[in-house]
Amino acid sequence: MKEIKRDYYLNKLIKRRENGRIKIITGIRRCGKSYLLNPIFKNYLLKTGVSEDHIINLDLDYIENKKYHDPNILFEYVMNKRKDNKMYYVLLDEIQEVDDFERVLNSFLGKGNLDVYVTGSNSKFLSNDIKTEFRGRGDEIRIYPLSFKEFSSACSGTDNQKWNQYVTYGGMPYILALDTDEDKSQYLKDLFDNTYLKDILERNKIYKDDILDKTVDILSSSVGSLTNPKKIADTFVSQGIKEVSHKTISVYIGYLLDSFMITKAERYDIKGRKYISTPSKYYFVDVGLRNARLNFRQIEQNHLMENIIYNELLMRGYNVDVGVVEQFSKNENGTTVKKQLEIDFVCNQGSKRYYIQSALNIDDEEKKAQELRPLLNVKDFFKKIIIVKDDIVPWHNEEGVLIIGIKDFLLREDSLDI
Repeated sequence: MKEIKRDYYLNKLIKRRENGRIKIITGIRRCGKSYLLNPIFKNYLLKTGVSEDHIINLDLDYIENKKYHDPNILFEYVMNKRKDNKMYYVLLDEIQEVDDFERVLNSFLGKGNLDVYVTGSNSKFLSNDIKTEFRGRGDEIRIYPLSFKEFSSACSGTDNQKWNQYVTYGGMPYILALDTDEDKSQYLKDLFDNTYLKDILERNKIYKDDILDKTVDILSSSVGSLTNPKKIADTFVSQGIKEVSHKTISVYIGYLLDSFMITKAERYDIKGRKYISTPSKYYFVDVGLRNARLNFRQIEQNHLMENIIYNELLMRGYNVDVGVVEQFSKNENGTTVKKQLEIDFVCNQGSKRYYIQSALNIDDEEKKAQELRPLLNVKDFFKKIIIVKDDIVPWHNEEGVLIIGIKDFLLREDSLDI
């Protein structure tokens, strides 16, 4: 397996170097947090002239380091490593293994020559924990499974072969070390059931997991579709399973969101400039995990492509919503009819905004008109884009809408600004 380059996240760490805050790397388990810290970031420090003895590195989930789970012993160990006034870089992997880790990390902040970087498992160390415990003294760097560009850089084959692998098995890094479809499938199934769901059950003290299991199944089958807790609860009843409160479903979805397994895209009224509270769309942080949950039975390219685009936009740092725009027309009686049209993604980053549609193809005029209609009903001058599955040369139509192929979009850093 070739080396996996994760320069996007490395640069985030570099920009935060020696900023007086704790750098906290979070994300779903097995997505590459530890690898980012060591060897990637550690090697960067060495290449920039930091000596090995000024890098304090501990893998806290290793049995030989169990004694450092005591915060006092860990604190003393780090303090004793300091021999001069030069900067020391503290790299702590799986910090949640340390009892009262918040206290020991906050104690490091008072020392002028300690620059601290940690990873945390999502089973015990969530975004909400960071906001609560560090009160503005921590920088969270969220890391995702491999993007298609990262995945492509580390495997062989044509772009189409790489795409077929990616859309089926996703971007969990260890997938690249496995040779057979059977091994890849089994790895993802085991990861889903024995790591992620087990984490949720243990953290939230859930003793009956049938509701959680069914909720995950429903979300897996309806990726990219509008839904809400009440609709999911109604599905339980319609399938003759059991009557479940929509409040219970809402809590369980919250657990899945907190664990980084899924993400939520809310609907945004573009003209009214307000959010529509329900329904919403849910996407999986990795399409391979979603496919494994469904035993690889539902490999629908349209939904999976939409999920991959959504993840890519999040990874690039955009705030992403589902757009809603109104269209007014006259019916045969001359009455004005209002219709709500949906734009797959409204992406914002500072002063930038993009409207994006995901479509397998726009080969016929009817399909092309269907995808263009919502975009052309937005009466502003922000960029409008349709991403298609086909390999095409990017081009702009007469209305200025960019048409681009999915692989070009994913592989080119400037793809939104062509």
